[in-house]
Amino acid sequence: MGLKCGIVGLPNVGKSTLFNALTSAKALAANYPFATKDPNVGIITVPDSRLDKLAEFVKPQRILPTTVEIVDIAGLIKGASKGEGLGNQFLANIREVDAIVHVVRCFENDNVVHVDGSVNPVRDKEIIDTELLLKDLEAVEKRLEKARKAAKTGEKEALRVVNTVEKIKNHLESEQPARTLALEEDEKDLYNDMMLLTGKPILYVCNVDEDSVLNGNAHTEAFKKAVANENAEIILISADIEAEIAQLESKEERQEFLDEMGLEQPGVNKLIEASYQLLDLITYFTAGEKEVRAWTIHRGTKAPQAAAVIHTDFEKGFIRAEVIKYADYVAHGSENAVKEAGKLGVEGKEYVVTDGDVMHFRFNV
Repeated sequence: MGLKCGIVGLPNVGKSTLFNALTSAKALAANYPFATKDPNVGIITVPDSRLDKLAEFVKPQRILPTTVEIVDIAGLIKGASKGEGLGNQFLANIREVDAIVHVVRCFENDNVVHVDGSVNPVRDKEIIDTELLLKDLEAVEKRLEKARKAAKTGEKEALRVVNTVEKIKNHLESEQPARTLALEEDEKDLYNDMMLLTGKPILYVCNVDEDSVLNGNAHTEAFKKAVANENAEIILISADIEAEIAQLESKEERQEFLDEMGLEQPGVNKLIEASYQLLDLITYFTAGEKEVRAWTIHRGTKAPQAAAVIHTDFEKGFIRAEVIKYADYVAHGSENAVKEAGKLGVEGKEYVVTDGDVMHFRFNV
């Protein structure tokens, strides 16, 4: 399955610098609004030490990590919901992603102009929130008008739709994002069908200066307080540091740089890990002489559906899954050794795949 995250924020908050560092796609990072007029798309590999460890044992011809698609969406401004600053195009781009990475500026730099004249991440967030809410309200009101016409017949299903859409509308009008709305089970299909912008899971990235990347600063503290009731994840990243790391050629150079900065890992790793948690994703592996490969699935996925990520025929003709727990693979060092130790599991259609499973699917089409 593909994972697509959209990077959003006001102009000049460091979105394109961060995108460049993540993808090395060299998007235009200019010191003026709308440097990114079309969404730049980059593919980044998901770092996973387990994949490297499995490759040490198997010694495959190739190693294939799973990937995340990152979309750099041009800076939104006040009035975007009404089409200001190419707003309609930008909002349409947001609708297509699985999750939103909202970058807010938490650094002072007189050489980088702020579109609103001063650095205030709380205000900046509220501007973006308002535009997304207004666009959602517009979509909900259209849906409600259509539903009310259908409900005039007295049909039960049409009346249910009206009630659900009114519930969503009232929540949005209270200036709360759709993702915080508690829904009944029978309301979720309609809600998901509406593809609301504020319904998308969100990760906040505070773009800080180098000195603030470990402990933050006054701007990040104010921002954390402002979003405390959202139960949202916040990570601190210095886009400038990430840009420097991206330019280093070897793994050793990157590690040395991280050590000097007092960082355990690059910000890109933190961002991907947080995105995975946000979308409740896990990774399973396949391991053979030709390749050792990582695959992304949603937590709770059963074996046949996990197999379909490789090929739909695997699900159609699913017979069984042979499963080795990652810890057992590492402890015994090879598939044969795992079998001899009696640690190879043979699972059927109801098996729920767990994070780190090393799997081999048997199928017949």
